[in-house]
Amino acid sequence: MAIAPDSYKSYLQAMVYESLTKLQISFERVNTDEAISMEDCIEINRKLDMKMVKTLFLCNSKKTEFYLFITTADKPFKAKDFSNALGISRVSFAPAERMEHILGVKVGAATVFGVLMDKENLVQVVFDKEVLLEEWYGCSDGTTTGYMKVKTKLIVNNFLTYAKHIPTIIEM
Repeated sequence: MAIAPDSYKSYLQAMVYESLTKLQISFERVNTDEAISMEDCIEINRKLDMKMVKTLFLCNSKKTEFYLFITTADKPFKAKDFSNALGISRVSFAPAERMEHILGVKVGAATVFGVLMDKENLVQVVFDKEVLLEEWYGCSDGTTTGYMKVKTKLIVNNFLTYAKHIPTIIEM
């Protein structure tokens, strides 16, 4: 099992490692230069020998319903397909300041772990079914410089249950 960083860059990052320790979920991690685009993640994938997921923070037009959509890195996002799969009206990317307020992360650091900050349960976690076929789940630790590798089933079954966010699974 890897160890947490010596110091934390944010409250969320501290919560991530505390939660994984409490749940006894093992992980591997790597520190990087700031990674924001999926292209930046290619090197991280190589270092951790896995595929990074793409995590998008979306909302409805009124900005009253929020979705954390987790899909494969190589799949283009089509709002219409996402909305149709969930049977909801069209979504768009949520404003950066809302993401920071609700999930405690800045652009480029969206992560499933952000739901630890969502105490009001405003966010619905939605997985692309293809992500669940992968043994390993690669994502940010809540920063744009720390990335982790965790067993996918432990994220879905253990972590999300602990964080009180039961995911919806869709096919895209």
